[in-house]
Amino acid sequence: MDTISELELYPPLNGFAGRHSVLTSPKFQNQDFRFSSRKVVKKGYASGCVRAKSSSALLKLVPEIKKENLEFELPLYDPNQSPEVDLVVVGGGPAGLAVAQRVSEAGLSVCSIDPSPKLIWPNNYGVWIDEFEAMDLLDCLDTTWSGAVVFIEDGKKKYLDRPYGRVNRKQLKSKMMQKCISNGVKFHQAKVVKVIHEETKSLLVCNDGMKIQATVVLDATGFSRCLVRYDKPYNPGYQVAYGILAEVEEHPFELDKMVFMDWRDSHLNGNIKLKERNREIPTFLYAMPFSSNRIFLEETSLVARPGVPMEDIQERMEARLKHLGIKVKSIEEDERSVIPMGGPLPVLSQRVLGIGGTAGMVHPSTGYMVARTLAAAPIVADAIVRYLASGRLSGSALSANVWKDLWPRERRRQREFFCFGADFLPKLGLEATRRLFDAFFNLKPHYWHGYLSSRLFEAEFLYFGLSLFSHASNNFRVQWKTMTWMKWRAWQNPGSVPSMAIASPV
Repeated sequence: MDTISELELYPPLNGFAGRHSVLTSPKFQNQDFRFSSRKVVKKGYASGCVRAKSSSALLKLVPEIKKENLEFELPLYDPNQSPEVDLVVVGGGPAGLAVAQRVSEAGLSVCSIDPSPKLIWPNNYGVWIDEFEAMDLLDCLDTTWSGAVVFIEDGKKKYLDRPYGRVNRKQLKSKMMQKCISNGVKFHQAKVVKVIHEETKSLLVCNDGMKIQATVVLDATGFSRCLVRYDKPYNPGYQVAYGILAEVEEHPFELDKMVFMDWRDSHLNGNIKLKERNREIPTFLYAMPFSSNRIFLEETSLVARPGVPMEDIQERMEARLKHLGIKVKSIEEDERSVIPMGGPLPVLSQRVLGIGGTAGMVHPSTGYMVARTLAAAPIVADAIVRYLASGRLSGSALSANVWKDLWPRERRRQREFFCFGADFLPKLGLEATRRLFDAFFNLKPHYWHGYLSSRLFEAEFLYFGLSLFSHASNNFRVQWKTMTWMKWRAWQNPGSVPSMAIASPV
């Protein structure tokens, strides 16, 4: 009998816990855009992450936290009616609900456990429209743009002919929850603190004392990695971002294009120290304009190890908005995001299944996850249904086969290729980063689309690398060759290149 305790598996809580938004109504009106202090307490998961402070710099205009819940009743789990279920999904995010929905469609009994099952997700999700169209989720987009723009530097920009959209969080969750309810999914509002595994069943113990027995357990708790085990040091880089959904007097961006990346740094000319920090670890602006005076603005460090301090990110954004002439009148939402990038995969033969952040599914060099995990949900769900229906597998053997379906060899190879990007990007600095993305977006759309959407596979890696190399500047080529050689050396002799975070070759 194996026992897994939630508390045993948490890494030290000394940084930020992940993507977080503050949602509220626009209560404060002001023409100025300055920072003030507000006490913020956040959890985290790794010693290399951004450290929380007791007093963080925040915008004076940031309103009070207001959580929004869905307004319909949930069918609750009743142990007297269902003493045992086929599947328990721990975590009520998009990935967990997608699996619960599909498994329950097949007629299996499912229980979803989450401490706030009706809470609308706070994250701002942006997606390429073709990704959501493939999953029949276009009705869950509240705003779309005909394309995107990337500002490489002053006087140089690139237009991306790929439509983009913002996810309507309430609509997406409502749609998924309603399908789960109609399929018979039961819900329990609590946290799982322990799982006890027997040969063919598992017993989940919740913090309210409830015990639920299940044939299969799926951890969909995101970056908290509540129940999924890792057997290697967790050494990711971190994507750090600060964003606001704001009413502004005006902004300089085209309304039919979202700003995918803005690498310009002329806004830092008056601050030598900040400009130097940006040259070493650059940040870019990501923006979604909804109208001439309503816009989502987010300053982002793509990946760094350790992560860039949140106060530094906010200071850079303040300088950028002032330079662009963007005067904020009020703020609807305030979002602080810290996303682990790369690092090892979980143990792929363990009893508890995983999906999303807890299963290492964040794109290691871009931070993308939502569309990827929603697309992977049918793989996990169908495998669970298939193996349970066969009657030939149970317990650890069943879980091992589902893990293999989620992370087949080609997907692990793909992730290793993307992890190279996560190792490479933090070492570039601003100028080389600009040259990289200048070359990247000059590639044929198939290749940059495929890289961002996790659709490139092993047979295409060589052509992708050669194409990127041929479009790159001479300085970038030198850095690329050096990093590739170092990576090869590390694979041949692990530990010989201590400055790099090396993921083991597959």
